[in-house]
Amino acid sequence: MSGLWTVLLFLGCVLLPALSHGALVISRDTSTPQGSDGATRLLKKRSTDNAEVEVYSVKVDCKVASRFAHTVITSSALNKAKSSQEVFFEVDLPKTAFITNFSMEIEGQTYTGEVKEKEKAKKQYEKAVSTGQTAGLVKASGRKMEKFTVSVNIAANSNVTFILTHEELLQRKLGQYEIMTRVKPKQLVQHFEIVADIYEPQGIAFLEAYGTFISNELLPLVEKTVTDKKAHISFCPTLDQQRKCPGCDGTLIDGDFFIKYDVNRAEIIGDIQIVNGYFVHFFAPPDLPQVPKNVVFVIDRSGSMHGIKLKQTKEAMLTILNDLAEDDYFGIVLFDSSISTWKESLTKATKENVSEAQTFIQGITDSGTTNINDAVMKAVDMIMKGKRDKNVPERSVSMVILMTDGMPNSGESSVPQIQENVLLAMGGNMTLFCLGFGDDVDYSFLDVMSRQNKGLARRIYEGSDATVQLQGFYEEVASPLLSEVDLRYPDNLVNSLTTSHYKQLFNGSEIVVAGRLTDYSLDNFLVEVFAHGFEEDFIVKGQASAQEWDILYPEQEYIFGDYTERLWAYLTIQELLSKRETGNAEEKGNATAKALEMSLQYSFVTPLTSMVVTKPETDEGPEGPLIADKLTEDERQKAQRFGNYGPQLMSNTWAHSRNSPINFVDGDPHFMIELPEQEDALCFNVDDKPGTIFNLVRDQLAGILVNGQTIGDKKVAPDGKVNTYFGRFGIVHQGLGVRLEVTTHDITVSQDGKQAKLFWSDTASLKGANMDLQVTKDSSLTVTLRDSVRFVVILHRVWKQHPYHQDYLGFYTLDSHLLSPSVHGLLGQFYHGVQFEVRDMRPGEVPEKPDATMLVKGQELTVTRGWQRDFRWDVKNGENIPCWFIHSNGNGLIDGNHTDYIMSGLFKTV
Repeated sequence: MSGLWTVLLFLGCVLLPALSHGALVISRDTSTPQGSDGATRLLKKRSTDNAEVEVYSVKVDCKVASRFAHTVITSSALNKAKSSQEVFFEVDLPKTAFITNFSMEIEGQTYTGEVKEKEKAKKQYEKAVSTGQTAGLVKASGRKMEKFTVSVNIAANSNVTFILTHEELLQRKLGQYEIMTRVKPKQLVQHFEIVADIYEPQGIAFLEAYGTFISNELLPLVEKTVTDKKAHISFCPTLDQQRKCPGCDGTLIDGDFFIKYDVNRAEIIGDIQIVNGYFVHFFAPPDLPQVPKNVVFVIDRSGSMHGIKLKQTKEAMLTILNDLAEDDYFGIVLFDSSISTWKESLTKATKENVSEAQTFIQGITDSGTTNINDAVMKAVDMIMKGKRDKNVPERSVSMVILMTDGMPNSGESSVPQIQENVLLAMGGNMTLFCLGFGDDVDYSFLDVMSRQNKGLARRIYEGSDATVQLQGFYEEVASPLLSEVDLRYPDNLVNSLTTSHYKQLFNGSEIVVAGRLTDYSLDNFLVEVFAHGFEEDFIVKGQASAQEWDILYPEQEYIFGDYTERLWAYLTIQELLSKRETGNAEEKGNATAKALEMSLQYSFVTPLTSMVVTKPETDEGPEGPLIADKLTEDERQKAQRFGNYGPQLMSNTWAHSRNSPINFVDGDPHFMIELPEQEDALCFNVDDKPGTIFNLVRDQLAGILVNGQTIGDKKVAPDGKVNTYFGRFGIVHQGLGVRLEVTTHDITVSQDGKQAKLFWSDTASLKGANMDLQVTKDSSLTVTLRDSVRFVVILHRVWKQHPYHQDYLGFYTLDSHLLSPSVHGLLGQFYHGVQFEVRDMRPGEVPEKPDATMLVKGQELTVTRGWQRDFRWDVKNGENIPCWFIHSNGNGLIDGNHTDYIMSGLFKTV
């Protein structure tokens, strides 16, 4: 067997040669090979000969002018090999940043990226793909970062320099700004340097710099020079200082480098800076008393919150309730398909009430489906009633905090209708904050609904720190200082103003407004701020004046003098992108057009634009372009759900499946037969004792066999029902000599007497002339057999401490039409369709599930309209597919009886 393998390592900022091997090769996220000695010959360990490419320079240079960060990452390498090598450049950048420039310098010639409208770039990309060429993409990288990747082929004894530039406005959270640089060179670098220069005319109040990888030995290398209005930070370890140990090649540089700081705030009106015809106003007045708040916590307790998510929510709520100020009023709404409250009205946050509420929180249990609409409406009613009855302070801030992990699937389930209902009910009188748990939540729904109601959404990532994430978010909004903040500037002097009215200002945050000057005369540039404060209205006025940067920083030939204009453009584009999600049709169209125009004008890679990089020609001819996109939150969510290979893999794997028959078994075990030509589906269940092995697919002509073994729950549930699922599959292709055993722990691959293992904990691929395997970490396995069928096995992870359930598998078939007409088995017998007719529909035992009479295979069966979960698109929650359910283990639909399909072994045919 033969195959071509090219490696792309996921590093922070690195250059590596690509390798090719003429054998069946496995690539995985861990470098330790698994399996027997025979597997070592079958599956070659991923490795690189770093000596052939010398990375001699990596530099990160960040300049911050009044919170606006301009970062340039430069990396250079020399190909010391006697032949050409493909070299990869990868760098992580903040997801809030816009890429503004990228270039490659190769042997004195520069290749520069060009920002284009996304649709035009897409056409260029598709043209390249159609000719067999490839394109690079920006990928999600953890919670806060995006990974930019590009490769280039360089000749022997040639060098290459990559330069990437990105910009962003630093956001003040909890009283500080943060610059994070991810550095993972994975090798020693001759010249490694992180440099940051920070210019803040307000003056720097404090600054700290540290790295997650910096030991006591490296700590003295972090140099900081801080004066009143400027800071210089550098970290430049020598080659020897980078080494893990004397004489070894391992590097200590592996992690995140942080710079955190804040500025002085002597002026209550804030800081107004005017440079080159643009102004920016930073508003965060010091020493303001906290305004009391009315807050209702709306907590999802539906079945999908079972286990760790509900446990962490309860833990966070216990701390959050403790942090309420005694002048605050609060309420708690719980929801699944029904709604319940701790108390019917808002309650003052006394110690006694908080303690009682904490006891209530500890008693929450999960069940049912998700009725978001009625839950939020109940919270709004509680706040409105408190105001009408004057049971809450007149000068108080009202907010609803929604915590959920799912889609609305009970009560009102239309997302646009829920958003409209919430907008009308809140009426601008309160703020909505939404916290979405995990990768399966409909984040865009929550995001739009929050912004429509002057709030924001935040994704809470599944992990051991989810409780801390919840508490951290609440801390950001726990201390309102002002409400209805209105910032005003002379109409005759400014235009193109960014948002200047804010619902609230929270302690530790900052309001930023930018605009363009129509008149450079600043004699009458009066700035006014009006807001509601704790006991009285907040009113301040002040005169703005232009900043003389050459006087403030005389020693610096300032290279970033247009920062106010670019800051204004960055902020304006961000707001326009928000309006295209929340406005009406006309507003969305106008916002999209303006955001696109500005993205192109300022060379920002935004969700509307892409950067196209044309790579140099090689001996084999011109290469296709690299396309660098800005990920949307939906794209990030898919990437984080399936892994960065996942969305592409899933889209390729399932591309045709919406219109093609996909037969599968998933669940208890539930069998689904899709029949697109009849625009319908059939489903049935098979009940038998755990450990039973069933034949699913058998095609003697094609030499294919698929058997599945059931597993049971850990113990019998209180209702006495014994649930069974598939926990092991055996897949055989006799002609190719391939045998796969798939369990919830690993995948064993056997061929020609050799054996190897792949693990669900890795993202891995195994490619060869006759068979391809692709494992997406903790998600799915795709098996592609040469000129034949494709199978997908989905892994369902269950909370390890669940009292009853355990991990199980689902099995899906693609390209089933390629199998012979003689194919059979519990699934296989339906691969070429089945004819049926449904008549005499009538009420069933459950009102929403009518019964009917089905004519199939010469028999009349009583069937019930129901739903079966299809996990192709949503591995965690699934998608409900309507189907006709055939009772009694499918008797009358399947040939013979279900016991006819019981096998004596996982790879047996009898």
